[in-house]
Amino acid sequence: KNRDISLNFAQLTATNPDLIGILFVMSINPKDSTSPFASVTDVSYFHTEDEVLFSMHTVFRIGDIKSMDGNNDLYQVNLTLTNDDDQDLRTLNDQIKQETFPDEEEWHRLGLLLIKMDQFIKAQEVYEILLHQTTNESDKASIYYHLGWIKYFQEEYQEALSYYEKALAIRQLLLPSNHPDLGESYNRIGLVYGNMGDYPKALSYYEKALAIKQQSLSSNHPDLDTSYSSIGVVYENMGNYSKPHSFYERAVQIVQQSLPSNHPSLQDY
Repeated sequence: KNRDISLNFAQLTATNPDLIGILFVMSINPKDSTSPFASVTDVSYFHTEDEVLFSMHTVFRIGDIKSMDGNNDLYQVNLTLTNDDDQDLRTLNDQIKQETFPDEEEWHRLGLLLIKMDQFIKAQEVYEILLHQTTNESDKASIYYHLGWIKYFQEEYQEALSYYEKALAIRQLLLPSNHPDLGESYNRIGLVYGNMGDYPKALSYYEKALAIKQQSLSSNHPDLDTSYSSIGVVYENMGNYSKPHSFYERAVQIVQQSLPSNHPSLQDY
């Protein structure tokens, strides 16, 4: 609450040229707020700092941003506390939910969001907690699969392969042989082998993934494009230059039929 104390903290950055000081000025109407907050001055270790504690998930709307010193080393950012009736906030929350795997349960959604944010260590911690807590084999398969995802993005391919194979083993026991989840497992294992330079194995798994997709998807489904392209790349990496053309050609046909003519993805072909 004390502007002078807050400003002193922001000005401490002046000693480091790599840092910029920011003073947040918060406008709060207690009558409109739906987010709990309270002064903790009486219980804080630093009584003179007049601290205010806000509940988790409190959201502020960013207002004016202006330089305070003329040198662009210190800024004031004006914030206004939102409430649950804020239509823009509702729209934003709905969009975030839509983009962050709405069909997944909360902890799984958090793990996927962390992967999307490239926060792989934190994502791994989430999935390891979930793995420790669950006794459901289907859930275990999903967790192993996403742990494999994490290790793949970290370029730790041997560990990624281990997790993907654990997920595949469970799915082979629980699912019919043409289930799309099996196709995803085959595809991810193919990716790992491809990055490890084991192209014959990569090809084998890509072909298994393609066979499942061909059974469960329409002949021009966009997901088939990636399978045809991946197989073409593997043949090319194996030095078999006579075969990639037909797979690339099929991939192009699918993209042209499933996307508008001005779609940016078509530039890749």
